[in-house]
Amino acid sequence: MKKSLTGLLLAVSLLAACKKEKTDSTIVAMDTVDTTAQLKYRGVFTNGPYGSTMGIAKIYARANLYTLALDSFTVSNGPDLHVYVSKELQPLNFIDLGVLRTTSGTQLYSISGMPDFMEYKYALIHCQQFDHLFGSANLQ
Repeated sequence: MKKSLTGLLLAVSLLAACKKEKTDSTIVAMDTVDTTAQLKYRGVFTNGPYGSTMGIAKIYARANLYTLALDSFTVSNGPDLHVYVSKELQPLNFIDLGVLRTTSGTQLYSISGMPDFMEYKYALIHCQQFDHLFGSANLQ
């Protein structure tokens, strides 16, 4: 009986720890872009099949460091939204820039490495948990 109870408590603890939280929709981000950074690419967000997304994606470069800016941005909320730069609209080959911090406002995300933006030509808002596209921007 004691082993069963211990096992049950362990299982409940693990399930609670693995729970995905929704992106914060109560905070409006107001990040600012470094004024010495050069705008390289931009694209307007369009809705995906699973969400409403508006705003502009901009890629800035400064000293061989790239940053993705989500400008005048809003998206409907989801359980596990991530920001990607991707080779395709439905991400198969992508760089995960991290969890979307909030559903509105201007947000900055560092891009690791030196991706070829002739190949990585989409900025995506994607639900990792359910593999759902919330919105995309074609970077040009």
